[in-house]
Amino acid sequence: MSTPRAAAVAGVLFAVLFAAALILIRTSIPEHAEVGTQWIESGRDKIRVAALLIPFAGITFLWFIGVVRDGFGHLEDKFFASVFIGSGLLFLAMTFVASAVGVALSSSHSFATDATAHADVVAFGQVLMMTLTKTYALRMAAVFMMSLATIWLRTSLMPRWLVLTTYAVALAVLISADVSMWIALAFPAWVLIVSLFVLNRAGVIDLHPGDEKPKPSRQT
Repeated sequence: MSTPRAAAVAGVLFAVLFAAALILIRTSIPEHAEVGTQWIESGRDKIRVAALLIPFAGITFLWFIGVVRDGFGHLEDKFFASVFIGSGLLFLAMTFVASAVGVALSSSHSFATDATAHADVVAFGQVLMMTLTKTYALRMAAVFMMSLATIWLRTSLMPRWLVLTTYAVALAVLISADVSMWIALAFPAWVLIVSLFVLNRAGVIDLHPGDEKPKPSRQT
């Protein structure tokens, strides 16, 4: 599979898996849940399923980073490429840590003997998990988008409308990451849009099926 198509397929897989994991986590933890409430009991199964999806989403995201960087070729800017790779890896690492914290919380009832101590552990883990995702991981995702958009702008590898859209989404995520947990879905949605655009450019899919291509005229 060629590099652009591989990047697009990896991006689609990441968007689907990561969005599904986010929805499971967000529906198991209410938007404004009180620290130490019973959400951990009702959302245990959802958190475990999300934890199973996150590693596969991470693998596809690493593939997405690798093949996107390979597509830069000799046009790669070392400075912005370093920021691009570093922010992507930091986003992925903090996502993995937050997922591990969620699994630990969902299993903490099996070894906790003191109810008061267990409530304190759940409260600490909940704040830690939300801080990792909303405050740090999402902002690294915004830096990832901004650095990639800058590379596209300098190299003209992508159309200007996609570059401007990327800047707008990155700025929204960077500013409003702490406002709502659902803002995290903007990142996999952006990856999906980029991947579908690359697949359309490669001729794998047609985003405008109603448009008829002109037929070549016969030469007499």
